[in-house]
Amino acid sequence: MSDLPYFRRLARYNGWANRRLFEAAGKLGPAEWEAPRAGFFGSLQKTLNHILVADRIWLARFEARDHGMRALDQILHPDFAALKRAREAEDARVVAFLDQLPEARLAAELAYSNMAGEAKRLQLGLALAHFFNHQTHHRGQAHAMLSGTRVPPPPLDLLYFLAEDRI
Repeated sequence: MSDLPYFRRLARYNGWANRRLFEAAGKLGPAEWEAPRAGFFGSLQKTLNHILVADRIWLARFEARDHGMRALDQILHPDFAALKRAREAEDARVVAFLDQLPEARLAAELAYSNMAGEAKRLQLGLALAHFFNHQTHHRGQAHAMLSGTRVPPPPLDLLYFLAEDRI
């Protein structure tokens, strides 16, 4: 069985989950958006920026180009609306990348440098698995942060997506 259809479905799930999460987070005011909260990056603003930063880094690695990111905690968009637009554009890029990816590349080795400049190698399929797992991990943190606000966090379980996904 091929992993490529699974990764393509995860790309669509990623966009779906991000849309739901941003819809909920968009109901917060700027002070709530930036407020310190329990989590690795310490706020919804910082956590959702981190996911975008990491996605840009990994997608650039997959495409063998420079990512231009300075740090994993870089705030690309302090403003919610700008971050939401950037997130939507990045999700579309992820889907487009997977849609054009030849199956044979999944087994190919990916050579890249980590943020410390150390040379690394990993099979592309495993790197993609990490890519999607990383997003889910930090979306879970953002979901928990929303639980501490007046805005109820939306269901993000893959099963909800699969019930809607007919492609």
